[in-house]
Amino acid sequence: MTGNTIVYDGDCGMCTTAAAFIERRMRVDARITAWQRTDLAALGTTPERAAYELLWVDRRGRTYGGAQAVAKILLAAGPPWSLLGLVMRVPPFRWPAHWVYRLVAANRHRLPGGTPACSLPADRRGPVG
Repeated sequence: MTGNTIVYDGDCGMCTTAAAFIERRMRVDARITAWQRTDLAALGTTPERAAYELLWVDRRGRTYGGAQAVAKILLAAGPPWSLLGLVMRVPPFRWPAHWVYRLVAANRHRLPGGTPACSLPADRRGPVG
């Protein structure tokens, strides 16, 4: 493992927009890649997990998913983002962060930027364009 990696769903317009925002505005020291274009086994994860949630894989190979991945990204982005990331990592705030993340993830196909592919299981999607 040479660096941090952010793994997102390349089939989802909302996820792709969020990844582009992280790359342009937050300048996080991480490789940002769609799970469909990544050797997930080399990162120590599976397509099922990557399709289920955003992932942050750190330099040591530890994987964080969902709201905790978002918190790691915010922490890595530095001020002012890191304050929100810090709050998201500690109880009791991490519990509602998880709940909100799961709510958004489960309904991303209904949200602005979401695509119909977001609602399909990973094994029923076509290749990323």
